[in-house]
Amino acid sequence: MYEATSDRRAYIGSFTSAGGDGITVAAVDPDTGALTALHTTRPVPDPSHLALSPMGDVLYAVSETTDGGAVALSLGFPDRPVPLGPAVRVRGDAPTHLAVAAGHLLTANYGSAGVTVLPVRAEGRLADPVAVLRHEGGGPHPERQRAPHPHAVVPDPSGRWVLGVDLGTDAVRVYALDAFTGSLGVHRQAALRPGSGPRHLAFHPRGDLAYVVHELDSTVTSCRWDPAAGELRPVGEVRLLPADTEGPNHPSGIVVSPDGRFAWAANRGHDSLAVLALDPADGTPSLVATVPCGGHWPRALTVDTSGRHLYVANERSGDVTWFAVDPATGVPERAGALPVPAASCVVLN
Repeated sequence: MYEATSDRRAYIGSFTSAGGDGITVAAVDPDTGALTALHTTRPVPDPSHLALSPMGDVLYAVSETTDGGAVALSLGFPDRPVPLGPAVRVRGDAPTHLAVAAGHLLTANYGSAGVTVLPVRAEGRLADPVAVLRHEGGGPHPERQRAPHPHAVVPDPSGRWVLGVDLGTDAVRVYALDAFTGSLGVHRQAALRPGSGPRHLAFHPRGDLAYVVHELDSTVTSCRWDPAAGELRPVGEVRLLPADTEGPNHPSGIVVSPDGRFAWAANRGHDSLAVLALDPADGTPSLVATVPCGGHWPRALTVDTSGRHLYVANERSGDVTWFAVDPATGVPERAGALPVPAASCVVLN
């Protein structure tokens, strides 16, 4: 029997097909960052990615399966999420990411080259899809880029646009989403270096910068973001590993500190966290350190609102590690771990 230790909660997604429990709820100690498991629930198979509603009262999860779906869960009782109806099919294969924007839920469907739009109804319930936007194209990688592979959908800070990161076509698409009808169209497209394999994107808190992490070549591209024009412009690139590093590596996620001074990216294969210092004037990243991730195959990471604690979901070692962040250098120091089989995502509420 577990006892809650604070009002803060972490929600951890996992791959049930690899032995995961579904969604794990954990209490978060605000002083130490420590996690204490409270409850597990399995509303859908493979709830690999989670997102919160703007008010934090509803949790959304994808079902990363061939007949992909999404489900909404009420957090009226934060320790025990309750499904708000059955899962809704997204008319896409292997949704890997989701986000709430303009009264709709969007999913990035890696396996079927599309982005799905589902209306969010009363109490946060999901309705059937109103749009599925298909991507086209490919890239030079002989195995990973034979077709488009949308991997993330990220609303911009202004609330006017949604950005879609496509690993298969080396591009970030800027979508215009109609808040009334849910129609989705490509407004602009930012081409990134061929073969880089963009996977995820994070905005700087200033709102005019973004960082794209690449799965296929272990780099991050820094970009200027113009919210008035809805335009993303690549301006620089930095490698996420030391120069003498050998062996395969596949970066997964990236987060930016709340004060905009640092960013961290997860390296799968190297099993490390890349620590990036962000120039205070123009936001240019520079690699200052790599530290062990505390497990194996870090699939996702997140930082708390204070910027003091960093959390990493280590998929293959089956744990979530937490780190204390040095406020001067941004270098995280491992502080503990919570066993979570096949962990894939952490969101904090």
